[in-house]
Formats: sequence, structure tokens, C-alpha cells
Amino acid sequence: MLGWIIFGLIVGIIAKLLMPGRDPGGFIITILLGIAGAMLGGFVGRALGFYGPNQGAGFLMSVLGAILLLMLYRFLGHRRAV
Repeated sequence: MLGWIIFGLIVGIIAKLLMPGRDPGGFIITILLGIAGAMLGGFVGRALGFYGPNQGAGFLMSVLGAILLLMLYRFLGHRRAV
């Protein structure tokens, strides 16, 4: 569990660095989006045949998943703020 949090933190930070701009969330949201992005990347990677059933997501798929979730979060957060 601690490994997921650290991995999610790293993936979330990289996703934020690749998508600069103002986010409606903070540090905890970054970690949660990173963890969820890793899970989403693993699911998509397994669906596309990149990973086996018991393998975790690769780093690239995790970052791509986190970027996708960050984009959705920004879009939904921006719509709510208006």
C-alpha cells in the first residue's frame, strides 16, 4: 500500500509537470490521481495486451492514465467553478 502511494505520488507529479497550469486540487488530489492513473493505465494496458493478468501497469501507461484523469479533473473542476 505504501508502495502504491509513493508510486502514485511520483506519477502524479510527473503528470502535473507534463500538464502545467492551475489545478483545482492540491497535493492529496495529485497523489490520488496518480494512484488512480496507475490503476487505469494497468487496466487499459491489460485490455490492449501489453501486460499479463498479474502484472502492474508500466510507468508510461501509469503516467498516461494520470494525465487523462488530470485533464478530466481540470475540465470538471473548471465547469464547476464557473
